[in-house]
Amino acid sequence: MASLSSPSHCCSSSSSSAYSNSSSVRFHHHHYISNLEFYANSPKKLGSKKISLQSRGSPYSNTILMQDGVVATTAATVENEAPTKKLKDVLSSASPPEEHNVNNDKSTVSITVVGASGDLAKKKIFPALFALYYEDCLPEHFTIFGYARSKMTDAELRNMVSKTLTCRIDKRENCGEKMEQFLKRCFNHSGQYDSKENFVELDKKLKEHEAGRVSNRLFYLSIPPNIFIDAVRCASVSASSANGWTRVIVEKPFGRDSESSAALTRSLKQYLEEDQIFRIDHYLGKELVENLSVLRFSNLIFEPLWSRQYIKNVQFIFSEDFGTEGRGGYFDNYGIIRDIMQNHLLQILALFAMETPVSLDAEDIRNEKVKVLRSMRTLSIDDVVIGQYKSQTKGDITYPAYTDDKTVPKDSLTPTFAAAALFIDNARWDGVPFLMKAGKALHDRRAEIRVQFRHVPGNLYNRKFGTHLDRATNELVIRVQPDEAIYLKINNKVPGLGMRLDRSNLNLLYKARYSKEIPDAYERLLLDAIEGERRLFIRSDELNAAWALFTPLLKELEDKRLIPEYYPYGSRGPVGAHYLAARYNVKWGDHGVDE
Repeated sequence: MASLSSPSHCCSSSSSSAYSNSSSVRFHHHHYISNLEFYANSPKKLGSKKISLQSRGSPYSNTILMQDGVVATTAATVENEAPTKKLKDVLSSASPPEEHNVNNDKSTVSITVVGASGDLAKKKIFPALFALYYEDCLPEHFTIFGYARSKMTDAELRNMVSKTLTCRIDKRENCGEKMEQFLKRCFNHSGQYDSKENFVELDKKLKEHEAGRVSNRLFYLSIPPNIFIDAVRCASVSASSANGWTRVIVEKPFGRDSESSAALTRSLKQYLEEDQIFRIDHYLGKELVENLSVLRFSNLIFEPLWSRQYIKNVQFIFSEDFGTEGRGGYFDNYGIIRDIMQNHLLQILALFAMETPVSLDAEDIRNEKVKVLRSMRTLSIDDVVIGQYKSQTKGDITYPAYTDDKTVPKDSLTPTFAAAALFIDNARWDGVPFLMKAGKALHDRRAEIRVQFRHVPGNLYNRKFGTHLDRATNELVIRVQPDEAIYLKINNKVPGLGMRLDRSNLNLLYKARYSKEIPDAYERLLLDAIEGERRLFIRSDELNAAWALFTPLLKELEDKRLIPEYYPYGSRGPVGAHYLAARYNVKWGDHGVDE
């Protein structure tokens, strides 16, 4: 199978890129062929048009695997030379496999950042692209275009981008030179997001830089969701690749509920095939989330324990020590449940709880995640506690309330904090509470997974712990941010003549163990999108299943206008979150005395 090769000094983040990176064809030793369907590029969609080749014959099987631009499926087969020749003719006229390899001398990658003047583009996307370039992870021939309504020259775009670029800690040599080379590949095109004419002009500029090579095009939609469809329609009609692949990265939010999300998906699929849509959730690109499956499936000590038999509860905790800070207008339309829980935390939960996939192929992994989501109970209002931060004065500093934000309505009931208890009704996880907690303006900043194990049956040392039996249980903590770490809490004897027990950590602190800087999540996800690796991107049925869990709850909260529990800025959140956990005989792990 043909696969995308990266430069030897750039380690791709994708362990299974060979499954989806480039067109490839494989014939088994039989030469019987029949009923083949191909997809070649079509100007109507950023997708493909179907070309059919059929013949009749005996029921021998062939395998023809083709991806990204040429797709073939097989049915009945026939012993016949003519169809083979026709097949080769169609293949050669459609899209040769080597043309889709982005590191091929005959191809180029054009990356267009739609919404280039926005904060996300300036703070994350352009720095991530430069980091990939600095690490020699981008193909030899590439061009970056910024597309925005703001009137900017190429020089002005480069000046804006240059202010946010940094070099890797472990490779500081030639930093200035690398920046200059990168910026020379950055260009700007100003235009409206709903203007086909402006995208036609963009297409002309892209073709000039592609210089006759096979053009692979990636569009990153760093724009509000209400203009996604306009931009996709214009790119589809006016700026899609004529002879390579075209892919579109879509930023969350993917709607506000099941209905709006489904409508957005239907609109996108008018112009895109599903495998061209890369729905990005940057939390899936974080190092510790990426390591979650490795930790479980490649370590014998964990996989046998990963079930209701040994695990008492699992906690997914997200906290920020700052408020909305001017983003209140956007946040008030979504709230903490839509902004964090329904996507970031639920995606991590699905990765944590899924069964062992058949392979590391993107579809095998996403299939298992969907099974988890479909096995979960729909959330009700009784499963959730919501809160909103209020003003607090500490010393000489007064911290504002959520409604003090000028972009937030004074009577807003939008939650800035939520805690929820979720359950997976399958054989592995039946009865195990999965607790989520997310909030703004809390006492610290963290994102972590906490796995609390059951008590040891008949523990000989229970009396040594007195009434604090919870301190006798083991706990696995995966700290996603900050200070990435994995540690396991165990019980051990304190040195000395007496028998005194202590709880200690077996600790893997990443910054102490590894000298290499951890890549930003956007670097990993952008590289995956360029390579065609979809493992860390969200499929449409996965998105539907996620919204199905939360939509009834969200509608109930809004219909009843439930008043949130108010908590002081900088506190640990509403007291109701502790009562929710206590209902399931659980204590939040981030409130322990050893935290």
